Amino acid sequence: MILNILEYPDPRLRTIAKPVDEVTDETRKLIEDMFETMYDAPGIGLAATQVNVHQQIIVMDLSEDKSEPRVFINPKVEVLDGDYQPMQEGCLSVPGFYEDVDRIEHVRINAINEKGEAFELEATGLLAVCIQHEMDHLNGKLFVDYLSALKRNRIRKKLEKLHKKSA
Repeated sequence: MILNILEYPDPRLRTIAKPVDEVTDETRKLIEDMFETMYDAPGIGLAATQVNVHQQIIVMDLSEDKSEPRVFINPKVEVLDGDYQPMQEGCLSVPGFYEDVDRIEHVRINAINEKGEAFELEATGLLAVCIQHEMDHLNGKLFVDYLSALKRNRIRKKLEKLHKKSA
């Protein structure tokens, strides 16, 4: 089922996600719906917060052919390399806008998969950036928060105008 993606400046995007206590069939159904929603959008990552479910769940697939789906439940990130690199980011909750954001280029992630199994993953490049971007969503933060107030307000006003037209 395709879920509705919340768009900036929707205040629900600022809700801090709660840890998942147990991976259930309901959790797996949500994950399946999140993948379907992300692929349909189309995007490469989606946090549960973006579909108004405030649990620590992220789905991601950086492949061209949708062949590398990844699930991160209750993710924790550890910085392995302190260098920040600017990467252009976009967001399904901020459609049509792309801006450079400085992110750590090398991280380790500890999380649980859709089977409830703990795993650890070292990430660099786009994967590291995408993880950090989606984890920000779980903490009520958006990539526009890294931009100047001027840019952020310009994006907010354009999206509000679009929302009014489509309402």
